[in-house]
Amino acid sequence: MKKNAGLVDRILLFTLIPSFFIALYLIFIWSPVEKMMGATQKIFYFHVGSAWVAFLAFGVVGYHSVRVLIKPRLQHHINAGISAEIGVLFTTITLITGMIWGKSSWNTWWTWEPRLATTLILWFIYVAYLFVRKMDGSREKIARLSAVFGIIGVINVPIVFMAIRWWNTKLHPIVFGEGKSQSGGGIEPDMLVTLLFSIFTITLLYTFLMRKGIEIEKMRHIVKKAKSKAIEKLAG
Repeated sequence: MKKNAGLVDRILLFTLIPSFFIALYLIFIWSPVEKMMGATQKIFYFHVGSAWVAFLAFGVVGYHSVRVLIKPRLQHHINAGISAEIGVLFTTITLITGMIWGKSSWNTWWTWEPRLATTLILWFIYVAYLFVRKMDGSREKIARLSAVFGIIGVINVPIVFMAIRWWNTKLHPIVFGEGKSQSGGGIEPDMLVTLLFSIFTITLLYTFLMRKGIEIEKMRHIVKKAKSKAIEKLAG
């Protein structure tokens, strides 16, 4: 089993490395420069890819949080925690790249536009989730309490995604469709290929980080358990 896991990790790594460089080539060399924003527009590929992975990560948190509430298992608790950490990382990247985009497009680093505001709320929810997981108390109670936070957070994900459609904001661009009717908008074919490959590459990165994070967390629990047993033997 460990050999198979190691093989999967190697395959992921050897796929991720060339994909990363191909993505950089597509973004900075192959894809056309946008007429209005110029080279700054290329941050769009990192922004959208990071946002997608953040949503994916929090979806995984939501799934394992539900499983924790139905039938508590350490594995679900670990999976949710690692995915939340990665989700917070990519939400942070999403917010930072969004601010850079905003400075170039709107001439301001921040505005309380619906998509930005709901994304910031999502970030705070999952930061709180990670703090809850570090609280003192029995593992079962902490797992259940953090699971509730995880489920609340994932409920906010579709709100973030639909914010610019529901509130029909004029600031944040809608690439695939425009406004509530979802008509219009669009993206150049070359840009679309670059975007999809960037999303694929960042998703590979999430998968690799998720697997390695779970492996490290399992080892940490094994060491902690062995340490507790050794202390009990010395005390006895």
